[in-house]
Amino acid sequence: MRIGVISDTHGLLRPEACAALAGADHILHGGDIGREEIVPALERIAPVTAIRGNVDTAPWAGRFPETVEIELGGAWIHMRHDRKTLDFDPAARGIDVVISGHSHKPLIERIGSVLYLNPGAAGPRRFKLPITWALLHLGEGEARAGIVDLLD
Repeated sequence: MRIGVISDTHGLLRPEACAALAGADHILHGGDIGREEIVPALERIAPVTAIRGNVDTAPWAGRFPETVEIELGGAWIHMRHDRKTLDFDPAARGIDVVISGHSHKPLIERIGSVLYLNPGAAGPRRFKLPITWALLHLGEGEARAGIVDLLD
């Protein structure tokens, strides 16, 4: 499975992001959605699982949970906006991938059997950080991911 992972759109869904996510089997949004119409726009591309981030305080955002655990492509994925709030051992719970956002800094890190993935931020530029998303591959062997720049 090809999973598009996006986070921190902060109300801005760039056309480049929509084009990049085309062909994904599923899209994961790691929070700080920012505007109600972002998730429906992503759902026109592929099924979406989204969580609420710290800026998602409007009434519409209440339908999104703060954390999600979902099985895709034979892998268990735990999603939360801020990885620093992770208060359990994912490996002990059978989690294969932890998705987070919040920092706007893209990161791929493997600790033991768990892949930690922060796709960075796809919304408005913050400081000099890149505008990115991630492609997560599931289903054959260990989960693997790559960070993709949206803007050159």
